[in-house]
Amino acid sequence: MEEKAKKRSVSGKGAIYEEEIKAHVEEHLGKIRSGFQERWGDTSSPDILFVRATLERPYHIFVTSGVSDNPMNVPEGMAEYSRAELVIALPQSWPLGGTSIRNEESIWPVRWLKRVGRLPQDQKTWIGKGHTISNGDPWEPIADTDFTGVLVSPPFGLPPEFSHLQIRQGVSILFYLLIPLYKEEMDLKLRKGSQVLEELLQKHDIAFVLDLQRKNVAKKKGWFRS
Repeated sequence: MEEKAKKRSVSGKGAIYEEEIKAHVEEHLGKIRSGFQERWGDTSSPDILFVRATLERPYHIFVTSGVSDNPMNVPEGMAEYSRAELVIALPQSWPLGGTSIRNEESIWPVRWLKRVGRLPQDQKTWIGKGHTISNGDPWEPIADTDFTGVLVSPPFGLPPEFSHLQIRQGVSILFYLLIPLYKEEMDLKLRKGSQVLEELLQKHDIAFVLDLQRKNVAKKKGWFRS
């Protein structure tokens, strides 16, 4: 039976499993840069861990800390999927210095980590592999991009050992990657299911690092026929 942690909201004031998550991130991804949350000036839930790009790993990584504080409202028999944290990877060239960190065009990927991270507790629901979250209803572009939502995916492209953190018996955390999606890809997922979309993303070798100019894998005549 899953160990019960003291129930709390994801407040951005230090996650219940903060030390374990930080150690896990540094073991598998790299050194966490301190002060990012304060420099951004946004202490809303959850906390964000920042791993800066290096020569060997030319992309930045952002990881939530605190989404896993409370177990999600997963379907019966799926308790092992009840705690999660979220990840997004940005290219090394992504503007993060100076005043750019306060511009929506630069910081929206991190805002979406927070937005999706709050969703399970705010709406008494859960997030897991293959789920999609849209930007509004009707869907609207995210910031200045052509993306209208995100896909929750296993963290492919990162070390396999990173995807799962076993803290102790009954408490484990899964890590999911957020992949921004175009409107047509969101449509395809809703009509044909997440497996069809995931197979197309894999077929077209869509990278786990965010690319604002990447191919729209669902822009193909015939996908939307009944």
